[in-house]
Amino acid sequence: MNTVNDDIVDRFAESGRLQRRLHELVPGGAHTNARGSDQYPEQITPVIVRGEGARVLDADGNWLVEYGMGLKAVTLGHGYRPVVDAVCRAAADGVNFSRPTVWEVEAAERFLQMVPTADMVKFAKNGSDVTTAAIKLARAATGRDLVAVCRTQPFFSVDDWFMGASAMPAGVPQAVRDLTVGFAYNDLGSLRAVLDEHQGRIAAVIMEAATGTVEPAPGFLEGVRELADRDGFVLVFDEMISGMRWSPAGAQSVYGVTPDLSTWGKALGNGFSVSALAGKRELMELGGLNTDASRVFLLSNTHGAETTGMAAYLAVADDYEQRDVVGIMESQGEKLKAGLLEAVAGAGMADHIAILGRPSALVFGTKDNEGKPSQAFRTLFIQELLRHGVLAQSLVISAAHTDDDIETTVEAVRAASAVYAEAIAAGTTDGLLLGRPVAPAIREFAAPRRLGV
Repeated sequence: MNTVNDDIVDRFAESGRLQRRLHELVPGGAHTNARGSDQYPEQITPVIVRGEGARVLDADGNWLVEYGMGLKAVTLGHGYRPVVDAVCRAAADGVNFSRPTVWEVEAAERFLQMVPTADMVKFAKNGSDVTTAAIKLARAATGRDLVAVCRTQPFFSVDDWFMGASAMPAGVPQAVRDLTVGFAYNDLGSLRAVLDEHQGRIAAVIMEAATGTVEPAPGFLEGVRELADRDGFVLVFDEMISGMRWSPAGAQSVYGVTPDLSTWGKALGNGFSVSALAGKRELMELGGLNTDASRVFLLSNTHGAETTGMAAYLAVADDYEQRDVVGIMESQGEKLKAGLLEAVAGAGMADHIAILGRPSALVFGTKDNEGKPSQAFRTLFIQELLRHGVLAQSLVISAAHTDDDIETTVEAVRAASAVYAEAIAAGTTDGLLLGRPVAPAIREFAAPRRLGV
């Protein structure tokens, strides 16, 4: 280890100790794969104490500008007082009762005002619950068993119907794995091929209407909608990321294509745990009491609508009504992108470090000296950003990112790009990168150094 990297390890020493302890106590050392130590440079794994706005304080006393913002869940900023205060007031009156609360009425009314393409909504605590509920409704409504997922989009659920078809299928019976098939985004031909191969068996097509880096090609979403109407499958849009980041009413409102069901989470609560399944009345009522069909056991859980989640959502909705939160993220994201492109170009790294995506959901891409995507170079870039006070698996912004935060980030990228240029010139990250490269969060086998710390 060189002296420079000795110094950065020392700066994150207490976080490193806590991360090692987490690996002794918690499988994977974190409660979300994307937060795992294998997603960060070895021995540089900040463990967070608190957050304020767009910055976080780690266990070593380092203040860092954060991007990704709670895996894209925080759009208003950490510790945002109007949301926190609303949650505290709700909690003081009790959080869970044996009957529904007035919070549920108000939250449902507000959501359906915000998302007028939906007739009904049901709240839950996490995204996987509502995507699985959507699949269950689709199977009940159609009497079919297969699910078509967009293979070029990374994640839809922790449940077996999705994980069985992922790179981590262990523990999922083969019979369940065989019930999920895939198609490619922006490729209507691939979806038609799936429908032709499995005629009359596709219950649902689930997809994001768009991602941070890929917009729908002209006519693609409209074509999927037409195929749903023709074939009879249920079209599900996953709005976990795009909902309240593309628009308060989701990507479906931006692109003008209405799904049968949509699933929501993340920004609904500005980091508090609340998600939602929304859609057409005739589908949603299959999980209710106004049906003569066999009922779907739909999102019935103890904590589904406890008051703090409802209060968080309502406070977030208030903020979105009072100011243009999406517009602020778009504007600050544009400013960030312009500054970063200038910094990268200044180091001569424009062919190796890419700044991609929608302004409110930017990411970076990293290529090696041969122009190939590289995890080692990605890790070096993340390492150098941390050295200069920026925590960034992505560049996903929030409305709390100030001009000062952006300036700090641009300067960090400028410094990181200079080190990156050294590695490109040498043809390797050896001598500059501390430890092993980061790895995909969803993969079948752990790295050789299993703790990855």
